[in-house]
Amino acid sequence: MIKEAIKALQNGQIILIFDAEGREEETDMVAAAELINPKHIYKMRSEAGGLICVAIHPKIADAFGLPFLTEVLAYAQNKFSSLSTLTPNDIPYDEKSAFSLTVNHRKTFTGITDNDRALTIKEIGKLGKKALMNGYQPDEFGKNFRSPGHVHLLRAADNLIFKRRGHTELSIALAEMAGLTPAVVICEMLDGETGASLKKEQAKAYAAKNNLIFIEGKNVVDTYIRFNQL
Repeated sequence: MIKEAIKALQNGQIILIFDAEGREEETDMVAAAELINPKHIYKMRSEAGGLICVAIHPKIADAFGLPFLTEVLAYAQNKFSSLSTLTPNDIPYDEKSAFSLTVNHRKTFTGITDNDRALTIKEIGKLGKKALMNGYQPDEFGKNFRSPGHVHLLRAADNLIFKRRGHTELSIALAEMAGLTPAVVICEMLDGETGASLKKEQAKAYAAKNNLIFIEGKNVVDTYIRFNQL
């Protein structure tokens, strides 16, 4: 099923990834940033309903100069005392948040429309590819994007799934194996009836009904370990 998921990502399709039992226990819609379009954004916000984010490989994040948001808050707490109390040291499923900055592309208007978010995300993918090919200039991120914005950036952990196994790292690992730029759009699937996350079995049923690939994080982990060994 991992091969099918990789092929779907390469074809610009959305796939579903369930992280793990005992973790978030959530299923995310996932698509390659460089292949995103407004229809993807519409589907994610209307049928998934969670927060639309872009997970970024740490090498791209380093090139862009992107910090973890917790680092920004820690740096600013001497001026704004309330920030010192906001440390996310009680996350029940993880030890650290992957959140970085929020951005809009400078060619967007409000930044929130399907068209605007698709433009921002696609341009992140394009610039990320450039960063990995050593053609990136240090000030390009700021020239192309403004912050705050409507697209949440997530910085994947160094060493990816060998360090952390959230949707951020799982999706980036999958993009690597697919030969795509490791910048990936993710969005949690929510349940309007219960007010909670969509249960795994419901997400699998949704995938079957809509002809989408559903995979589990443990399978991504196993395949990525073998991928690195090769």
